Amino acid sequence: MEPLFLEGVLQDKIWGGTKLRDEFGYDIPTETTGELWAISAHPNGPATIKNGEYAGKTLAELWKTNRGLFGNQEGETFPLLTKIIDAHNDLSVQVHPDDAYGLAHEGELGKTECWYVLSAEPGAKIVFGHNATSEEEFKLFIENDKWEDLLRSVKVEAGDFFYVPSGTVHAIGSGVMILETQQSSDTTYRLYDYERRDDSGNLRELHIKESIDVTTIPHSDEQPKFVINKQENGFLKTLISNEFFTVYEWDLWGEVSFDQKGLYTLISVIDGQGELLLSDSKFKIKKGDHFILPNNIEHWKFLGDLKIIASHP
Repeated sequence: MEPLFLEGVLQDKIWGGTKLRDEFGYDIPTETTGELWAISAHPNGPATIKNGEYAGKTLAELWKTNRGLFGNQEGETFPLLTKIIDAHNDLSVQVHPDDAYGLAHEGELGKTECWYVLSAEPGAKIVFGHNATSEEEFKLFIENDKWEDLLRSVKVEAGDFFYVPSGTVHAIGSGVMILETQQSSDTTYRLYDYERRDDSGNLRELHIKESIDVTTIPHSDEQPKFVINKQENGFLKTLISNEFFTVYEWDLWGEVSFDQKGLYTLISVIDGQGELLLSDSKFKIKKGDHFILPNNIEHWKFLGDLKIIASHP
């Protein structure tokens, strides 16, 4: 009975930087490293088990061959993907489809996600939503290049949380670093990219028709209400719970006990260090560690000064 510690996949991006190395200590491959796919079974970036009897296997392999670790959850696809994203420059303005559109047009699930802001430089912003009241108005804004009028921007700071359901126009702005919990999908429709060119000097591809097809109009600003459980040695906050995922923020400064709430639990240590205590073993953990507590771990304790983002389907 042990956790599944994961070696994630680092991804170079035109807008990426060096904070995944500078703030988390990861061995980044380039000075424009934009993403760590930390807990992933997606074919575009499958994480690898680092410890125990499954060392060297990918999470995708375990999902296929050892489904009991995940409570025999049904489905062809491991449902969640945890990323850390470093936006050194602005990401493109984009939108994701829902499951029905994604499966029909791309052959994979849609993408509903949520963001926990790890850090933000002073004055940093995200794009979140739009100002069109109808599809016709949405198209007119696009046709006339009235992007400043169409797009809504929001200032952000560390600790902010945003629920980004499919159909939401969004973009992470420069100077923002987030932990993203999402459906395991890599389908993104690029609506606007600031006339940015790739390394070959070409304008990056846009997906205007698809973006119009899937965007929710008018935009909804509705966000989840947090539920906070105060413990003697920590604050346990439920950030969101819906049909796709439940996501928690745990601030801990001593020993705190937990029970398995889902079929399994995804853990990302975003600050501090301490220990994971199981009935028969203990494991040192620190900022930057990502692991899964599989179905056969029903109870555990954390000990130390730790900030954790956890999730389960």
